[in-house]
Amino acid sequence: MTNKVYENRELSWLKFNQRVLEEANDKSTPLGERLMFSSIFSSNLDEFFMVRVGSLHDSMLIDDDDRDGKTLMKPSEQLDAIFARVKELCFAHGKSFEKISSKLDAWGIQRINPDKASKNDKAFADKFFKHEVSPFLSPLVVDSLHPFPFLKGKNIYAAAQLLSKDNEKILGIVGTTGVFDRVILFPSDDRYTIRYMLAEDLILHKIHKLFENYEVSDKALIRVTRNADIDANEALFDHELDFRSKMSELIKKRKKLCAVRLQISNSFSDNMVSLLKKKLDIHKSQIFTETAPLDMSFAGSLLDIMRERCSGELFYKPHTPQKSIMVDDNSPMLKQIDKRDIFLSYPYESIKPFIRLLKEAASDPTVASIKITLYRVAKNSQVVGALIDAAENGKDVLVLVELRARFDEENNIGWSERLEKSGVKVIYGPEDMKVHSKLLLITRRSGNQVKYTVQVGTGNYNEKTSALYTDVSLMTSNAEIAKDAADVFNALSTGTLVKDSKHLLVAPLLLRQKVLEMMDDEIQKATNGKPAYIGAKLNSLTDKQIIKKLIECSEAGVKVELVIRGICCVIPGIKDITDNITVVSIVGRYLEHARFYLFGADRDTRRVYISSADFMTRNTTKRIEVACPVYDLKIKKRVIDMFETMMNDNVKARVLLSDGTYLKRTSDGEALNSQEYFYSEAVIKAETQKEIEKRASGTSIWRRIKNFFRRRV
Repeated sequence: MTNKVYENRELSWLKFNQRVLEEANDKSTPLGERLMFSSIFSSNLDEFFMVRVGSLHDSMLIDDDDRDGKTLMKPSEQLDAIFARVKELCFAHGKSFEKISSKLDAWGIQRINPDKASKNDKAFADKFFKHEVSPFLSPLVVDSLHPFPFLKGKNIYAAAQLLSKDNEKILGIVGTTGVFDRVILFPSDDRYTIRYMLAEDLILHKIHKLFENYEVSDKALIRVTRNADIDANEALFDHELDFRSKMSELIKKRKKLCAVRLQISNSFSDNMVSLLKKKLDIHKSQIFTETAPLDMSFAGSLLDIMRERCSGELFYKPHTPQKSIMVDDNSPMLKQIDKRDIFLSYPYESIKPFIRLLKEAASDPTVASIKITLYRVAKNSQVVGALIDAAENGKDVLVLVELRARFDEENNIGWSERLEKSGVKVIYGPEDMKVHSKLLLITRRSGNQVKYTVQVGTGNYNEKTSALYTDVSLMTSNAEIAKDAADVFNALSTGTLVKDSKHLLVAPLLLRQKVLEMMDDEIQKATNGKPAYIGAKLNSLTDKQIIKKLIECSEAGVKVELVIRGICCVIPGIKDITDNITVVSIVGRYLEHARFYLFGADRDTRRVYISSADFMTRNTTKRIEVACPVYDLKIKKRVIDMFETMMNDNVKARVLLSDGTYLKRTSDGEALNSQEYFYSEAVIKAETQKEIEKRASGTSIWRRIKNFFRRRV
């Protein structure tokens, strides 16, 4: 198979981040939200360098002939391509931020340049620096007597080229992180005007005050990004420490890994850049000169201030997750799920019914056990709180806590300790495999019967992200699905893998094989001249075996529709190869996170699954993942309708073309923003249900009044 049908994983991800940047440039997006997209672009790039670039850097040092299996690029070739593309994106980001800042200025939100400040602003800055900033700074000189300091990853430093009395050029450096806020508010005439300066800009402007015995001949802000790709499996093979303690040690180690990127705020002395390059042991290609702030995380604080003071026009209209019409607030969740499957779609519908299910199970006397897998949870997790309550109420509670969830390791370590102290049985899963499934099993005894409640989701048990990410959750009392779920938990408890499952598709041994078999079924239909169809909504598509099968499907005449938010390693639209494949990416207000698999052209008999797994090799063969069939006909229709709506999005959808570029879809007809559509649909359903209940209640009251008077007569 020619390589032209494949896209490199890392370069595809950079195309995704470009789509995020496009949202920052979109004039139809409210200005405050454009600033947030600019910040997301920046934080995405941070993580990309910490994880993906860090991993490629390690691979290059170990074996630079270890080529990418799709495009046959060496690690060094991928890094060269990445660095070149990132330089282009950073230039575009700088231009984008400049436009956003200019438009914010017109709204009275002004970023003050210390070099161009008014007399009054300079006086305020002088006073603030002297009393609120300078006392907390620790300037350092780097020379023969003073070693180069360790620069913490993602921290901003002010650096200066200093001239000594002997005219020697040396480096002066000072951290800009302290007890002071990064966003420094300046006096303004009214509360609707926001005038601010970033702390690092003020410190750089005043850096000569910190090195008074030297002449400052040049200066710039710098920021280092360090490799964060720790091998969490190291913790499994250390027999002197328990897994949790070893993970804590590895997290500390991560902070000291090698530098993979150096950002500089403007042109800086060649002497100083050469020194930084040498001390950080990086190549010239890893140095990026940027005009936007080196760390855009300040946008969160600024946007909070803007929401308090500024016009609502600067932000999206508020969306409140709606009450699901499938849920009765006056009936216990367990009983409702016994009667029928319940489906929730976040963030359009509230996660509250699921939280209520856990809380009720924690106190229900018929509940004997609760088993759940936790990958990422909220800081003040109600989910964990309910599990602790259940254990303290005498329930048998088993919780798999994934300590290797990247960048959530410390949070999960803390929760695992708290859960254990409350009497919860905490496990960590098998060696070499993260547990990424979102699975809950509640077992209860009702008389002589044993009843089960199963929940399978596409996203984390996190109340905060359920209002920001699109995910779905299915709750069922199907006894056969419950048996499969019990097998998953038994395998997790004993460190084994599920080798057989009737309904759930369980990775790593079963999911990919079953998906390939269902694809073969569609190929057979197409070969026999029958309509054949495959649909999938994913975050990423990188699994080469699945990609090859999708290409085979396309060549056989199977219609393939893919909604893929991020990485897509297959190029559609290539004549006689992938011309039956359509790929759409949606980047909008919410982060698309749900995964659906659909097989079959006939909507009535189509097989539909929801899943925690993307079609990535790490998900299909190296993690514990679960995909659950949707059997309820109404819920199945809803999932299909959702998928088709996303395929027809003509506002936030981009279509992947045969040349590897993404083109924003436009239409002369009615605009369809799928995310806005789903929210409006949830609102209409909730309001209609509320009106029905109101009328029913009113009718009931009226009947009671009439009956009362009849009895009196």
